[in-house]
Amino acid sequence: MIGIEDIQTAAHRIGSHVRRTPVIDATQLKSPLGDAEVSLKLELLQVTGSFKARGATNRLLAMDKADLARGVVTASGGNHGIATARAARMAGVPATIFLPSNASQAKIEKLKAWGAETRIVGSAWDQSNVAALDFVARTGAAYFHPFADRHVVAGQGTVALEILDQVANVDAVLVAMGGGGLVSGVATAMKALSPKTRVIGIEAEGCPVLLRALEAGENVGLDKITTSVATMACAKTDDAIFEIVRERVDDIVLVDDEEMRKAARWLWFEMGLAADLSGAAAIAALREGRVALRPGDRVCAIVCGAGPDAIVS
Repeated sequence: MIGIEDIQTAAHRIGSHVRRTPVIDATQLKSPLGDAEVSLKLELLQVTGSFKARGATNRLLAMDKADLARGVVTASGGNHGIATARAARMAGVPATIFLPSNASQAKIEKLKAWGAETRIVGSAWDQSNVAALDFVARTGAAYFHPFADRHVVAGQGTVALEILDQVANVDAVLVAMGGGGLVSGVATAMKALSPKTRVIGIEAEGCPVLLRALEAGENVGLDKITTSVATMACAKTDDAIFEIVRERVDDIVLVDDEEMRKAARWLWFEMGLAADLSGAAAIAALREGRVALRPGDRVCAIVCGAGPDAIVS
């Protein structure tokens, strides 16, 4: 699907339109994260509140303006929808965002604030996506896929370029996974530029779509999703994403919804960071000991999305 050149091109293309987010060391903690040296890549401080702005912006800027004339549409658990709404605003065209019924109200309100029309369809992203594709067929709007798009994946991979510049000798990068766009971009960049760095994906226990596909040896998908985390709920990924994950991701571990909620509270208490549950997934994996690390390993956990989950729950 993509190579390192695509990610470097994306970095140049979107550089003046997104933020270079900071990295902070997780030190001076009441409840440490183990013996590893942990840094946090703060993508929750990205414009629109998540890494998704990178992919959606790259998708927008790589397009012919004529293809945007009838607006843009996507299906999303929340974060990609917000990023797409912002891209539509950049282009001066309308955005229509299809969401599942478990999308957070906070993200729906944020979408509306960005000027998007929101439509709730189905109980999971896959059902919302069917409705989005039907909308595209009827209207001719430009479709922004949240992960099965080379420009989107390349944009997400720019996170890894920044990590390599900000964290010396990083041994492992921890990446939350839904459809797999972020981990595919990050893994592609890491294996090209720092092949010794382990890329570890974290999935919701209630939606282990890529783990089960790897176990089966093919992109099989799931019959049932039980996680309440809409941004990590996808019944089946794209075949190209599956191949990237199979070739370039070193391990996948699972965390449950309550573990992510506790991790979000940890981020708020220890670091003053308001992360959504997917943004706390990497911290949950560390707190629960799911990642095999050696004392002194240099680990970067991507805090990928913002939200009030730790504050209101």
